[in-house]
Amino acid sequence: MEFTVVPKESIAKRCNADGGRSFAVTCERSKRRLRSETFKVEIVYAAKIPLNSLALSLHGNETNNNTRDALRVLDSILKNRQSRWLPLRQTFFHDDPKNFTDVGGGITGVRGYHSSFRTTQGGLSLNMDVTMTMFLTPVPVIDFLKANQNVQDPCCIDWVKAKSMLKNLRVKPRHRNKEYKIIGLSQKVCKEQYFSMKVRSHDCANGEPQVVKITVYEYFTKHCGIELTDSACLPCLDVGNTKQPIYLPIELCTLVPLQRYAKALFPTLRASLVASSRQNPQDRKRTVIDAVRNYRCDDDSLLSASGVSIERQMMQVDSRVLETPTLRVGNKEDVFPRNGRWNFNYKTLFKTTCIDRWAVVNFSAPCYTDKIFHDLISCGRRMGIQIESPRTPIWEDPKSRGDKPLDRVENMFEMLNRAKLLKDTQFILCVLPEKKSDIYGPWKKKCLCDFGIVTQCIYPSTINDRYLTNVLLKINSKLGGINSLLAIEDSMKIPLIKDTPTMILGMGVSLGFPGRSDIPSVAAVVGSLYWPHISRYRASVRAQSPKEEMIDALYNPLANGKDDGMMRKLLEDFCHTSNGNKPKHIIVFRNGVAESQFSKVLNVEVEQILKAYQDHFKSEVDIPKFTVIVAQKDRHTKLFQDISPENVPSGTVVDTEIVHPRNYDFYLCAHASMTGTSRPAHYHILLDEIGFSPDELQNLIHALSYVNQRSTTAIRTVAPLRYANLAARQMGQFMKFEDNLSEISSGQGSVPELPRLHENVASSMFFC
Repeated sequence: MEFTVVPKESIAKRCNADGGRSFAVTCERSKRRLRSETFKVEIVYAAKIPLNSLALSLHGNETNNNTRDALRVLDSILKNRQSRWLPLRQTFFHDDPKNFTDVGGGITGVRGYHSSFRTTQGGLSLNMDVTMTMFLTPVPVIDFLKANQNVQDPCCIDWVKAKSMLKNLRVKPRHRNKEYKIIGLSQKVCKEQYFSMKVRSHDCANGEPQVVKITVYEYFTKHCGIELTDSACLPCLDVGNTKQPIYLPIELCTLVPLQRYAKALFPTLRASLVASSRQNPQDRKRTVIDAVRNYRCDDDSLLSASGVSIERQMMQVDSRVLETPTLRVGNKEDVFPRNGRWNFNYKTLFKTTCIDRWAVVNFSAPCYTDKIFHDLISCGRRMGIQIESPRTPIWEDPKSRGDKPLDRVENMFEMLNRAKLLKDTQFILCVLPEKKSDIYGPWKKKCLCDFGIVTQCIYPSTINDRYLTNVLLKINSKLGGINSLLAIEDSMKIPLIKDTPTMILGMGVSLGFPGRSDIPSVAAVVGSLYWPHISRYRASVRAQSPKEEMIDALYNPLANGKDDGMMRKLLEDFCHTSNGNKPKHIIVFRNGVAESQFSKVLNVEVEQILKAYQDHFKSEVDIPKFTVIVAQKDRHTKLFQDISPENVPSGTVVDTEIVHPRNYDFYLCAHASMTGTSRPAHYHILLDEIGFSPDELQNLIHALSYVNQRSTTAIRTVAPLRYANLAARQMGQFMKFEDNLSEISSGQGSVPELPRLHENVASSMFFC
């Protein structure tokens, strides 16, 4: 096949939507070159994908990957129908002005639709949902940075944050019709940043070019004739490579349209995005049904030729509501949650700690520290926590406010040491100047790893009894207390668990931070303690290769024959806190893995747990029974009540029609959303050697959603998985400011080890 290519130039213009809002529209115009270019293209036959594999799968006879390939074919057909839309993975977007929302900070939220075919017990299903994706607003880079950091003057921009924000973004300078990718910023400002340039000198006899040093500012103003008004004292964008930098004045560059924003949002921007994308159940239901009708997903000739037709109404399924577990608090008093919520009004915690040696530090937060700890003491005593007055509060030296986070933390600990507040201190209350403060990671690392002191960070934006109650729940848990238990847990009546020593594991991997490919993945495993209780856990955390989703250090035999894996201390502490009993049953909860990785969970991760067990207990015969469960946060499956406009009640479970044709799985909505539409968790039971009945297992999972010690609400997935995620993310913060991370992302360095926790806090619930 031969064809002539006519290059097209993409330009962006701004159009005004209703209400004066503006959004970017990408237009195309032909640009024919003086010389045409002809290309030869060969289309190669790839594979024959039998669609009858779908029928086999629906009858539970799936034996290979043909079903997955056939579903991809149907997804591609449906996407092809929306070819005039912007596709992004399994989501497509339309340039209707109603779909654009200005989130703030130079970011635009764009509403789109997710679509994917699935095989279920009820037949072939189309999963469709409303989704919101963030794109960068195509504005000048300097305007984007001012909006993103909420400053008016470019001189007030934090260039450390700006460098992280701009990395890998594409820009287009106004003096050249070409796109560039930002790799960083110049070391010096524009008027001081030199580079080498070849010039021809009239004085040179042979006419050979000479290499001269010239500043970026001088080059653009004198040699290019471009007037620069703001760039002289600002860094330049580096759009070259590590060996050959190319510097562009920042005011010349504009962000290229249609760039997805993949970095973490500031709390205020995240709140704005949530508010703009939130829909109550009936509105979301109506939006999805209208999308299927308006975009005529049911009228596609290729789908019809494949024997597929799409109904215009949602699938009707049966559900049931599990009984809400009863909780036990202080004085053996029972609490009966309503709609997934409870409180400690006029109640005390189940087991409290006495806090008589603690300190307060303030990192320049504008607040009344004395009032905070007086209110904390008063609130704690109402909850049964005996709190004495703290030692002398320490304020950060105002001169240190502009220092690096690591230096600010070091200075604070020097002040604590001079005041002799580090000896015998139970915990330190740390007042931060802002949410998502860069001080958080270095501070936690210093406290937990170097000194073994429990710490609680707060951001005093709004201090009230509700806020302080949540803070005290965390403090009490970290110091060894228990806020509440399941009533059947306190009475030792949990089916199957009460009779046999049972260990519950929660396993997960945190894949670094959004937009930071240089930070290693962090794997975390939490294990239950004090059998037959299931509300106390300890964590084991390790770093591994960036973007690695499988946990590879559960069992790690060393050259000396000892095991240094993640499971060793978990097994040791379980026995120590369970009267010397070793676990005969192990329930494994795993999150963050796709269906294609289920076999690796069983064949790699569970196998490592078994090897660690055999190594620790020196037995190859007496092995435990496993129940392995994967929890997926299925973002796009929603459950709606047929007779009510409200969310489905807490405890709603669906285990027919929309589940897998052959495997054992179910949807559980354990929590209750006060706003928006509830999103159920999708549980897959990969292995059940213990032998739970469906009712026993579903009720156990439901109950484990109520033992999160950090809050007074049921959570979406079981508490062990939440704890594993918290532990991984908190210790991942330790590496955020390490200097050798760039070597890891480039493949030149090995993955650095996480610092080990101090023995004083290693077995605590430091992650709460």
